[in-house]
Amino acid sequence: MANTMLPKTWEGLINQRTFLPVIVKTIQRIHNTSWSMALNQHDHFEMVYIKRGNAVFQIAGHNVKLGPNDIVIIKPHQPHKFDVKSPTGCEFMVLSFKFRNQRNNEYSDVSLNDFIEFVKNKESGAYISLKLSRKNDIVYVMNRILKEREKKDLWGDYLTYLLIMELFVLISRSLKMEWEENIKSKSLKLKELMQIAKKYMETNYGKDITLTDVAKYIFLSQSYFAHAFKEEFGISPKSFLLGVRVEKSKELLEKTDLKISDVALSVGFASQQRYNDIFKKHVGTTPLKYRKQVKAERMNKIHGSVK
Repeated sequence: MANTMLPKTWEGLINQRTFLPVIVKTIQRIHNTSWSMALNQHDHFEMVYIKRGNAVFQIAGHNVKLGPNDIVIIKPHQPHKFDVKSPTGCEFMVLSFKFRNQRNNEYSDVSLNDFIEFVKNKESGAYISLKLSRKNDIVYVMNRILKEREKKDLWGDYLTYLLIMELFVLISRSLKMEWEENIKSKSLKLKELMQIAKKYMETNYGKDITLTDVAKYIFLSQSYFAHAFKEEFGISPKSFLLGVRVEKSKELLEKTDLKISDVALSVGFASQQRYNDIFKKHVGTTPLKYRKQVKAERMNKIHGSVK
């Protein structure tokens, strides 16, 4: 099956990421009126979705109450146990997964950047939890995975793999939405994130970074980041980044003899033409004319002091 048949999201993840999620333990559906689990830990992630009933997870010393349509994702090497609390039992699904290196098939605790960077963040501790609606897309995909695993037909493994990719995209989006909702009520936290983003652009202007990269760095969607940044600094993040690049290029034009094309690349522009256009828009003249102007002014000062 050709990659052109894959949804764009899956295709991008498959082509751009080294580590991809794979199931290392079959999804389970358990319904038991008295079932409980002894304290244990794994070298993989464990995602539990509660379909019916109530339970309590003890994870690294924290009690996590779970009810219908709750999801908890436990990080590797975290001690945990699970106790059913509903008199009528608890029905749930378990998806255990690792991240496999496409190049050498070795397993690792690292994963897709969009997902794992947040899961490893101190904000989430030993686990993360999500409250979903019964008709949430995450629930739908998990049920699809369960059914495909039960079929065990020729295309089942391939379809399951694609469904897992979709599942991680959906989880990543849900985490971002939850994170954004959380910081909306914490103005100081939002201001701090905008300062971090500003510093990130001032430090990494010479790299091939985009606004999407900056937004991901502070785990916000690009649209929300752009709105919050402009509200905080009165300028769009795109204009700010371009301004930083232009100012840094002016220093190179004044203090070095680098070719204009090399100056453009040094400050993060992909082409000299793009650099020329942006520079002229900001400064009012081309980089070459600016350099000549600066040199002429410098020579006039020297001649003036000699007189």
